[in-house]
Amino acid sequence: MKSIKNQADLNQKNILLRLDLNVPLENGTITDTTRIDKILPTIKYLLEKNAKIIILSHVGRPKGKVVKELSLEPICEDLKIKLKTDIKLITKNIREINSTDLFKNQNEKIVILENLRFYEEEEKNDNAFAKHLASLADIYVNDAFSCSHRAHASIFKITKFITSYSGLQFDLEIEALTKITSEIKKPITCIIGGSKISSKINIIKNLISKFNNIIIVGGMANNILKYQGYEIGKSLQEDNCHQIIEGIFSLSKKEDCEILFPEDVVVGKNLNGDPTIKELKDISKDDLILDIGPKSIKTINNLIDKSNTILWNGPAGYFENPNFAKGSIQIAKKIVEKNNNNTIYSVAGGGDTVSLLNTIDAVNSFNFVSTAGGAFLEFLEGKELPGIKALN
Repeated sequence: MKSIKNQADLNQKNILLRLDLNVPLENGTITDTTRIDKILPTIKYLLEKNAKIIILSHVGRPKGKVVKELSLEPICEDLKIKLKTDIKLITKNIREINSTDLFKNQNEKIVILENLRFYEEEEKNDNAFAKHLASLADIYVNDAFSCSHRAHASIFKITKFITSYSGLQFDLEIEALTKITSEIKKPITCIIGGSKISSKINIIKNLISKFNNIIIVGGMANNILKYQGYEIGKSLQEDNCHQIIEGIFSLSKKEDCEILFPEDVVVGKNLNGDPTIKELKDISKDDLILDIGPKSIKTINNLIDKSNTILWNGPAGYFENPNFAKGSIQIAKKIVEKNNNNTIYSVAGGGDTVSLLNTIDAVNSFNFVSTAGGAFLEFLEGKELPGIKALN
């Protein structure tokens, strides 16, 4: 895979830059700019090299139809402010655009084409659509790792028709994920949460053979507590998980990987309720498990202390209510403390984990924080991502 940072001659080259600017919008206002902020270094790098940039991206799921509320206009305005430069949003039908339509004068440096998913050919990985996109530029750069688990026209087919490179953010993502899956500095610990254990089973199985410890928290842990014979009350749980959990523990013994789960919990009677710390044996039928307790926090933090590498995907509880955010916040603070001492390599990923880190301003205190979601998880499963395959 070739990186754009190793391409010397970009002067006056038209660069087709695929980004993931799929940020949350409410009434035309961006509510979280993390994904935009992360790709600014790539844009600035290309501008320094005197390249002209054609940005490709999508927002939402318009399913091949033009949906005004899913226009890239708010993102274009945000980029203008952050880059302190004029950026033109081209709303003309992409199928009718040619390269001469893009930069009308010498001073124009960046244009954005309207939402790719307004065109059904994008998600269908259409050959002709990909070829047309490629005809608009000299070089293609994929800096949308978070979209690279999709075999879409602007991610996969396009590389057949144009010289293609990875972007700076893409490179960082691969480097971070490689360090925690292939070039591991042990001991290595994974903290994994989420609501469904079935959705993370392939990740857990793939990591058991590589990791020393896997700590299961969040809604997933409720199923393990139930499997262990504990009452979990009205807590979030998933049906038919007995065999999955049995398989996890069996494989972990074989691979000498320790599986840990909460020793105590914080419960409420509802999501907005008051917190009560409980031992596992004391959970009532009307309790909701919403966080890990102080014993669990201490055990996890002790393991983090002993680890050289940490992967975190999924908060420890219902952090949206501050009453049940303590477990997640304490874990984050311990990792930040280790990071500040340069005694750990830390990677976090997943939408909820990123949201949590944003609430305590800790995103920049990890070695790497991924906003990639599905691509992040599929890489951890050991799957081949179409976007990586295409660049190779």
